Amino acid sequence: MRIAIPMRTGSGWTDMPDSDPTHDNPRNMPNLPAVVQEGEVLRPTAENWLTRAIRTLFGWKPGSVRADLQVVLDASTPDEVGFSAIERTMLRNILGLHERRIADVMVHRADIVAVKRDIPLGELMSLFESAAHSRLVVYNETLDDPEGIVHIRDLLAFMTAKARIGDTTKAKRKKPFPAGLDMRAVDLAQPLADANIIRKLLFVPPSMRAIDLLAQMQASRIHLALVVDEYGGTDGLVSIEDIVEQIVGEIDDEHDSDEPPAIVRQADNSFIADARASLEDARSVISEDFIAGEDEEVATLGGYLVSQVGRLPLRGEIISGPGNYEIEVLDADPRRVKRLRIAVRKERPAPRTQRESRRREAAPDPNAPQANDNAPPSSSDGAGSQ
Repeated sequence: MRIAIPMRTGSGWTDMPDSDPTHDNPRNMPNLPAVVQEGEVLRPTAENWLTRAIRTLFGWKPGSVRADLQVVLDASTPDEVGFSAIERTMLRNILGLHERRIADVMVHRADIVAVKRDIPLGELMSLFESAAHSRLVVYNETLDDPEGIVHIRDLLAFMTAKARIGDTTKAKRKKPFPAGLDMRAVDLAQPLADANIIRKLLFVPPSMRAIDLLAQMQASRIHLALVVDEYGGTDGLVSIEDIVEQIVGEIDDEHDSDEPPAIVRQADNSFIADARASLEDARSVISEDFIAGEDEEVATLGGYLVSQVGRLPLRGEIISGPGNYEIEVLDADPRRVKRLRIAVRKERPAPRTQRESRRREAAPDPNAPQANDNAPPSSSDGAGSQ
């Protein structure tokens, strides 16, 4: 059976037969046209029964595709929606990225690896090796005076261009240089600023949405942004990888080392913890009794300690922690707390009153030798002295 669909041409209406059925249409159902209002996209009439039930129960209107997708992901099983577990997780993360701010994904100022503009190229190479980053922030005097970023590829390209020898030098040498490069020609004491390889850097506020910064990074082809506060000071650093990880999870490459767990149980049932460990992780590893209050602005163990004492704790300081725990600061510097020791608070004897102390002092010691009643009193006895 063939269906004729009328089409309007310049002179009138003509009949155009539809195309033959393909394998994509196994039931040989005709593709009938649907009337769509301007600015509206109609949905299929057949809805999932669970979606209809939830919509009826809560009175939601069929106007938000985002809300519908969130409901389906939260209230249905993988068999009902046809998404795998990984797809469901990524879809939830994408929906959550709409409300996530830069302050939630950035690397904080204390953890930024940066270099001064006059650092020698030799030291810069060593820092790239130890930092395991491909881009580093460049500043003038302090991190609040940034100039841009330096990429390791630009550094290698600069050094390669300096080491490449010309044809005249090649002809004079009996033994050619390996790969035509003379690394002795590279001045490793040359300052970075003189190499002219510093690139531009994005500056964003911490309240900016992460998804907006992702689009800006794609458009500008700058994959590193410095987070600045209202006074122009540096708050943190965010890369395009930090944002993508909010969708797909942690991305570890071949250069990422296997870091030890942030919270490690010791033989004496105490815990050695990184101060950057989250309070949620601490509770899951240590105990459900490790409840650190309801302050939404505090998310890490270090932040909890600062909020407890109202200042930056010092190394060796012991602070009464949540519940029956105490926290000892093992390592800290003037800017932040680094390592902590968490243990159950030791039971200390209650302080004695003055009357109890006198009574204990006056009571005879049962382990002391008994004095002879017939012996003469000692002149050193307190009772016989004047």
